[in-house]
Amino acid sequence: MKRVVIFGLGGTIASTATSSIGVVPQLDVTEIIDAVPSIETLAKIECVSFRNLPGAHLCVEDLFQLATDIEQAHCDGADGVVVVQGTDTIEETAYVLDLLVGTAGAVVVTGAMRNPTLPSADGPANLLAAVTVASTETFGNVGTVVVLNDSVHAAAWVRKAHTGSPSAFASPMTGPMGWISEKAAYKAWSPTRPGNIATAHLNEKAAKVALLNTWLGDDGGLVRAVVDLGFDGVVIAGLGGGHTNVAVASALEEIAKSVPVVIVSRVGAGETLRNTYGFLGSEMDLASRGLVSAASLDGVKARLLLTLLLSRRDSDTGAALKDFQRFSQGYRI
Repeated sequence: MKRVVIFGLGGTIASTATSSIGVVPQLDVTEIIDAVPSIETLAKIECVSFRNLPGAHLCVEDLFQLATDIEQAHCDGADGVVVVQGTDTIEETAYVLDLLVGTAGAVVVTGAMRNPTLPSADGPANLLAAVTVASTETFGNVGTVVVLNDSVHAAAWVRKAHTGSPSAFASPMTGPMGWISEKAAYKAWSPTRPGNIATAHLNEKAAKVALLNTWLGDDGGLVRAVVDLGFDGVVIAGLGGGHTNVAVASALEEIAKSVPVVIVSRVGAGETLRNTYGFLGSEMDLASRGLVSAASLDGVKARLLLTLLLSRRDSDTGAALKDFQRFSQGYRI
């Protein structure tokens, strides 16, 4: 049998009722597994209670340690790893692990949209599907994937697209890369990935990178405040294909002289444009002011990529932006 290590981080899948109003994460990963019928017929299961937090309470430094532990699990002979956590930040955890984990072996992130106190709780089915994928050999070399509602999504493309539906996760640019049917996992395609960022080269504390939206009538005031607030970099989610008005463009040009600035589209699907429009605040104008395009990455993932690149011990602005371009343009089907 395949050997699968399950790391429990908390989230809805681990939440139960308390004396107060609402559910909170309380179950450890072994208790979650007890509710999953026949899971131990799929693989030899080992459990690690890594955290027990809501997804919203995790931080990048938690994921530095998690990536290191996953690499160690692979080195110790695990065929696959499953990470169980809150869905609020699954797309972020999956992408960070996709960038950091450099060892061979499946990495699957899953969770639940409905907690165990509800009659329609989806956690057991999602965990069973995740272990199925983690123990399937064809998923051992595709990087990190997200598995919920019997769909398999590549980490670079997935996003949470609904606040409550069991089918909350989608990949607007590509669609799912695989699926689960009749206790088997199938892969339709594999993503092209640009490589990994070694955890051994990271500082203990992550860099601070801001993610800001721009909007109709934005005067650039928030943008100008970023450097004074101590941020090491900025990702600006622009209008349409990655555009701003003149006031914001001027503010971005000023801060780009001191910290890296990346432009993405706030739309959520489609490439950030690079060579179409030439008006003030267009993608071509912003490039001339020192901004770098995020290509196909959305704002959440562009912020994480820039965070990791600026968190390297030997990082500087020029190297971070050069590597950002290489990584962001390296994700293709």
